[in-house]
Amino acid sequence: MAKQMQKTSMFIEQSPGDYENGDIQKNLDDDGRPKRTGTWVTASAHIITAVIGSGVLSLAWAIAQLGWVAGPAVLMAFSFITYFTSTLLADCYRAPDPVHGKRNYTYMDVVRAYLGGRKVQLCGLAQYANLVGITIGYTITASISMVAVKRSNCFHKHGHHVKCQTSNYPFMVIFACIQLVLSQIPNFDKLSWLSIVAAIMSFAYSSIGLGLSIAKVAGGEHVRTSLTGVTVGVDVSGSEKVWRTFQAIGDIAFAYAYSTVLIEIQASIFPTLHLHTNICDTIKSSPPENKSMKRASSIGVSTTTLFYVLCGLIGYAAFGNDAPGNFLTGFGFYEPFWLIDFANICIAIHLIGAYQVFAQPLFGFVEGWCSRNWPNSKFITSEHAVDVPFYGIYYLNFFRLVWRTAYVIITAVVAMIFPFFNDFLGLIGAGSFWPLTVYFPIEMHIAQSKTPKYSFRWIWLKILSWVCLVVSLIAAAGSVQGLIQSLKTYKPFQTQE
Repeated sequence: MAKQMQKTSMFIEQSPGDYENGDIQKNLDDDGRPKRTGTWVTASAHIITAVIGSGVLSLAWAIAQLGWVAGPAVLMAFSFITYFTSTLLADCYRAPDPVHGKRNYTYMDVVRAYLGGRKVQLCGLAQYANLVGITIGYTITASISMVAVKRSNCFHKHGHHVKCQTSNYPFMVIFACIQLVLSQIPNFDKLSWLSIVAAIMSFAYSSIGLGLSIAKVAGGEHVRTSLTGVTVGVDVSGSEKVWRTFQAIGDIAFAYAYSTVLIEIQASIFPTLHLHTNICDTIKSSPPENKSMKRASSIGVSTTTLFYVLCGLIGYAAFGNDAPGNFLTGFGFYEPFWLIDFANICIAIHLIGAYQVFAQPLFGFVEGWCSRNWPNSKFITSEHAVDVPFYGIYYLNFFRLVWRTAYVIITAVVAMIFPFFNDFLGLIGAGSFWPLTVYFPIEMHIAQSKTPKYSFRWIWLKILSWVCLVVSLIAAAGSVQGLIQSLKTYKPFQTQE
C-alpha cells in the first residue's frame, strides 16, 4: 500500500504509524488514497482562485475593443459555455457511471477512459502546454503588480508626469523564489488554505478596481464610449480594430479558463461517496462528487461572471476607448495611491496561490509518469521524513525537489523573455478554450450518454464545438499579431504592461 501511495506524487506517503490501532480504513478513501476532506465550499474556493485571476484586469480593455453591445454578449456567452461544459466534465470524473464508476484522477485519465487512442495524447499536449502558459502568464502579471506598487509611490512623490520606469525582472525573481517554496507542498488538498486566501484577495482587488471605476464615473469626467468600441479612424486603423477585437475575445476566453484543472480539483478534495443502506443508520449520506462539483462550478462561475460584467462594463464607462490593458497597473488610477498599492499587493498574493492551483496537476503528471517508468529508482520514488519546526513531518523527495525547482526557474526565464500582459493572456486563452473547455467535454459526454449520431442533441453539441473552434482560431490570430507588434517595440529592463 505504501508503495502504491508513494507513486502518486500529488499525495504524501503515509507511514505505517499513521494507521495504528486498525485505523487504516478510517484514514483512506475507497481508492486507497489518504482521506479527502474537501467540500463544495473548498472546491468553490479553488475555482474562484483559478477563474478570477489576471484576466479580470484586462476586461475593461477588452470591452473597449468590442463596445457596449458585443462586449457584454461575449462575456455572457463564455460564461454559459464554461459552466455548461464544466457540468459535462464533472459527470465524467467517474467512468462509466458518473456516481459509482471508477475514479479518474487527471483530465488525461478521463479522456483515456471515454475516448482513448490518439485523443489522449492530444489532450495531454493541449492541457499541459496550457498549464505551462498560465504559470508563465501569472509570473508576468504578478511582477507587473509588484512593479505597480513601486511606481505608484513614485508617482505620488514626484508627480504624474514622471516616467517612473522600473524593471520587472527583480520582481519576477522574487515571485519565483516564493513559488520554489510552495511548489514543494506535494498534496493538492493541503493547498486549500492557500486557495481560500487567494480567493479573498481576488475579491479584494476586483472590488477595489470596481469601486475606483464607479468613483471615476460618478466624478463626471467625460470619456468616449460607443456601441461598437474603439472607433476606426479616430482610435485605431481598420486593421488594428480587427486584430484588437480578436485579441479581446482571447482575453475573455482566458478569463474563464479553469476546465484544465477541474478534474484534478474534483479528484483531490472530494471524499468518497458513502451510501448508508441500514434503515437504522441516521447519518446523512454524502452527495456524489459530480453533484458537489456542479454546485461548486455554479457558484464559482456565477460569482466570477458578476465580477467580470461589473469590472468590464464599469471599467469601460470609467476609461472609455482609452481603457488601459491592465486597469490597476496601467495607471488609469493614481490616487489614493495607498489603495492602488493594496490592490496590487492583493493581485500578487492571489497569483501566488493561483500559480500553484495550475502547476500542481502538471507536477503530479510528470512525477507520476516518471515513477511508473522508473519504479526502482530511489531518486524518484524514495521519501525521506524530515521534522520541520512548526510544520511537523515533511516527506522530502529529491526528484520532486529538483524537478519542481527547475520548472519554476524555467517559467520565470520565459516570462522575462516575453513580458507582455494582454498578448500573452489572449494567446493562452485562445489556445486552451476550444480543446479543453469545449471539445473534449462534449465528446466525452456524447460517449458517456451514448447520444445517437445525428440526433438533435448530437447536432447542436457539434455545432457548439465548431463555433467555439472558429472563435479560438481568430482569437489566437489576434494574439499572435499582438505579440509580434509588442516584440517590435520591446524595450528590455523597462516596465511592460
